[in-house]
Amino acid sequence: MGPLVLNTRPDTDSADLLAALDKRGYRHLSAPLLGITFPPPDTPLDIAAYQGVVFTSANGVRAFAKLSNDRLLPAYCVGNATARTCLAFGFTDVHSANGDIHDLAALIRKMVDPARGPLFHPAARKTAGDLGQMLLADGYSVDRQTVYEANESNTLPKEVIEALRGHHVEAVLFFSPRTAETFVKLVHSYKLERDLAGTSAICLSPAVQSKISDLTWHRTRVASQPTQEYLLSELGSLS
Repeated sequence: MGPLVLNTRPDTDSADLLAALDKRGYRHLSAPLLGITFPPPDTPLDIAAYQGVVFTSANGVRAFAKLSNDRLLPAYCVGNATARTCLAFGFTDVHSANGDIHDLAALIRKMVDPARGPLFHPAARKTAGDLGQMLLADGYSVDRQTVYEANESNTLPKEVIEALRGHHVEAVLFFSPRTAETFVKLVHSYKLERDLAGTSAICLSPAVQSKISDLTWHRTRVASQPTQEYLLSELGSLS
């Protein structure tokens, strides 16, 4: 039996990750620290004024697909998983920054002419960085609209608590600052601080790592690039 790993991603984003863990021989538990909800649309989305759509998460793609049937606009995606979700929903002109929000901003600067019109950014109410502000000085107009909610969990599953208290979890995987921050709150709530001394934290980026740095870990690792593939490479380095 392989090492036990704790996944903290929302259920909507976990399928590829869990399949990758299975392929690598890891056992896994899940504690979705954000619950994703898609409010019913009030009116159909009118995107006629936009030259492209910007996606900083796969959930943004899922939310957009509920609001609009348009799949002809170019889609500029933060990473490959988001780009694959675009393709699954029928987009044909899809571009991936294969990184984080800063890489996405660089991709837009390279590929998009700001004079051709604004970009539409369907997103959650809270986002990891302000893409529109990053691009404002370069003449881009990014219209961000809240199209889904990501609500923090206030509990951990019973089997996860037992596994942490029993020191059975080899590593916890963190993909966003917000999930990392939520995990820290729950660790304090359940008084699990001393139970993490033998557990490693694997983080997608330094921004994620900063949110879990006040806990005592066996090791902390940061992916050399902010992608799932590189995060899993760090997990493999623990063996």
